[in-house]
This record gives sequence, C-alpha cells and structure tokens, in this order.
Amino acid sequence: MSAPRVLAVAPGSPAERAGIAVGDEVLAVDGESPRDIIRWTWLTDDADPTLEVRRGGLELAIEVAKAAGEPLGVEVHSALFDQLRTCDNHCEFCFIYQLPPGLRKSLYLKDDDYRLSFLYGNFTTLTRFTEADLERVVTEGLSPLNVSIHATDPAVRNDLLRNRRGGPTLRWLRALLDHGVEVHGQVVCCPGLNDGAVLDDTLAGVLDRFPELASLCVVPLGISKHNSEPRMRATTAAEAAAVVDCIEDWQDVFRATLGRRLVHASDEYYLLAGRPFPSPDAYEGFSMHEDGVGMARTFELEFRGRTDQVTAPEAGFFAWADGAGGRYEAAGDYGAPAEGYRAVRAADPVPGGSVAVAVRPRRSAPVGVLTSTAGGAVIALLVASLGLPRVRDPGREHLRRHHLGHRPARGGGPRRHARRRARGPPLPPARRLPVRWALPRRHHRRRPAPTRRGRPHPRGRAARRPGSELSPPCPSCPWSPSSAVPTSASRRS
Repeated sequence: MSAPRVLAVAPGSPAERAGIAVGDEVLAVDGESPRDIIRWTWLTDDADPTLEVRRGGLELAIEVAKAAGEPLGVEVHSALFDQLRTCDNHCEFCFIYQLPPGLRKSLYLKDDDYRLSFLYGNFTTLTRFTEADLERVVTEGLSPLNVSIHATDPAVRNDLLRNRRGGPTLRWLRALLDHGVEVHGQVVCCPGLNDGAVLDDTLAGVLDRFPELASLCVVPLGISKHNSEPRMRATTAAEAAAVVDCIEDWQDVFRATLGRRLVHASDEYYLLAGRPFPSPDAYEGFSMHEDGVGMARTFELEFRGRTDQVTAPEAGFFAWADGAGGRYEAAGDYGAPAEGYRAVRAADPVPGGSVAVAVRPRRSAPVGVLTSTAGGAVIALLVASLGLPRVRDPGREHLRRHHLGHRPARGGGPRRHARRRARGPPLPPARRLPVRWALPRRHHRRRPAPTRRGRPHPRGRAARRPGSELSPPCPSCPWSPSSAVPTSASRRS
C-alpha cells in the first residue's frame, strides 16, 4: 500500500501553519494508515490530528492545530492508496474492450470498485463486493452508489457478465437497499440478449425485489469499430422504438404502484426511434442526468432561458468527485484526485480558479458548436428555432445518413450511373494502375507499331493511340502488374 503524497497545500490552511510541505508522504494519521481518500477525509476531519510524514528519507511527527470539521487544506496524489479492485467480469459489451490502442492508461482501467462508484460515479456490478465492504458503506455513509444490473434473471446476468457469480451477487443490492443506501441502477440493453421479453422480466424483477432503487436508466449498447464480439451489434430504429414503448408502459405500472416512474430511457433511444423527448416533469428531477437521461431536455430549458439553475454533475459526499460547490473546496480540500482514474484537469494552482481562453471578436465570424452526432441533432433543432437565416448543420445530415440508417446514393446522376453499368465491373486493383507511367522508364519501350500493308506507321503514332498494347512487363519488377494492360483501360478506371 502506498502512502498519500502531498501535491498542494492551501494557503492559510492548518496544514500550512503546521509546516506540511509539498512532496511529504503521510504514513499515518493518528496512528492509522489511510487506505483511500475516503478514510483520509474521515481521519483528518477530527480535531488536532497528528500526521506521521516522511520527508527526504526522515520520518517526522507533525501536530496540526485545527478544529473538528475544519478542512486540513491538503491535496493528495490519488484517490486509492491500496490496491485497486479490478473487474473480473468479461462482458461482451464492455467499452474497455472496444477502445483503440495508444490512449492514456486511465481509459483502460477496468475497475469494479465500489469506492470509485462513490467517488467518481462509476458503475459497479457488485461481483467483488464483500461483507466487510457492506459494513463500511453503511457505517461511513458512502451514498449514493451506482450499480449495473443489466438483468434480474440470474442465468441471463451470468451470461451477460460471463461470470457465474453475476446472478447471486444481486443479494448485495438488496442488502444495500435494506440499510438505506441510495442506489441508482443501470441496464445496458443489448439487442437480442436482454431486450424484449427479457427487459420486461427485468423491470418486473426490479418492481418485485428492488422497488427502493432511486432510479433505473436503460441505455443502448455502444459499438465501436474495434468491437470483436459477434453477438454485439448496433440498435436499430425499430428496436429502439420497442424499448421506448416498453419503458413507457412500465412507467405507468411504477407510478400506479410506487407513485413514481423509477425507470427512464436514455436520450439516445429517443433519437434512434425518432421520438420526441419526454416533458421535464417526466424525469423527476433528472437524477441520472450524467448517464444521458434527460440531458437534451435540460439543455433545452437552459437554452431557452426557462430555468435559472444549471444542471451540473452531482456533488457527492464532501464534493469529492468534482471539488465544486462544497465547503471543503472553498477551504482548500480539493476534489477527488485525477491521477490514474480520470483525465488530468487544467493546470491551475489556485483552488476554484479558471483558465482563460482569449478569442478576438469579429462581428462577421460565424458561431460554431463542436459536438457529437447525437448532440448535433439536438442542437440543430434549437438553433433552427431561433430563425437564423444561415444555419448549416452537417451533424444532423450525418445522423440521418449513418445514425438512423438512411444512406443516400453518392453523387452522380442517371447518366453517370448508366456509364458505370455499361463499362462493367471495375478492374482488379493490380490492373487499375496507370501502367504506362507507373512502370520504370526501361519498361516504356515501344513495341513495333502496327503496320499498314506490311509497312510501319509513320512516327509510330499508333503506339500512343488508345487501345494500343504495351511491352510485356518485367517479372522481377515489384510495380509490374500480372499482365499488360491497355492504356485506355487504365485511364477509364
């Protein structure tokens, strides 16, 4: 287990007054070695803690004079000081397996640690959850947590997670809810595996076994070009419409039984199905905004000025996840560290500061919005409602072509397509080279010109006329095609 290393000390904080410096390694707080930033915050929250630090190879004991609840004012290097609990599932739809090579290491981190679920909002399957973890979550109030359910049928969940412990470990979800822990669930809907009747069974199981869930979001399967699983495929518009209908039917059941909708479909399902987004009241507070549920509707409310509040990420316990809006951040206790678990934030030594970006104003400059394909479809409708005369939306056209399955023909009119059909299928790749000019100069020797009545044609012009043949290629030349090709054929391709 590594010791927390001090990265920054807030000016005027108790840590600075006590003499804690950047680079110190904190070995223990009041005789206990913290295992993660959660325990670190609990220990340093007490009055007058004693820190055992290692500085330059020497171990020192530093007493910090502070009141109980007063922030220490120290930023440490990582969120976990002991070993990360990695995921032992082998889900076919896991986005980690679909990433290209060469990205930063934190993107390939395949964790199943409930602490990262609490700190950063990661989803955990609870397949590595233990009795000791349950005791700590309850005693330290680690709430809310995000749990990946996917299916309530044990056999289906085992198949989806490729782990025989997948089904039985849902007992930990029941235990968390029994102890009053706030849990948000998620179902990644894979076409042909856990949609249709299986999705109906899952929602029925949630109503029967886990009605205390704070919310349940259903999101579509994400597929990248690096996916190698044969059973995984993109969701079609018809399948998306069926999922939306299923969820809206179950929302009526949940409202009649529990008094709330509980389950929601992600915005992407409505985009895929071509359906309008539900009203703002239907999202019941946008509790799963960060998971893509209601994000388009909240953006519309802010865009049209219908709300004074900006929907931001959830602060979490002591505002660790983002370090914004909490009393700890104002006093110098920073958010959860980014090292190893998320992208590094903008370099700014001042807590709560910002990085200024200067752009020269120009009245004639167009306004551009860089977004995703699905985001372009949402923004385009809002921008068009302003009545601007010149609004160009390449993202919406791309969505219509590729995201919704409409692929118009590429360029050309009927005459051009008729010419393509008339000349037959294209030549093989090795025969489509401009042979006359691709070969080395020694291969461009002219063959004897065609004769007229046994006599050579004057100046050999027939050799350069379309349709004339070239000399046989050299078999040792790497650029040579398998056989001689007429120049006209190469130009035609």
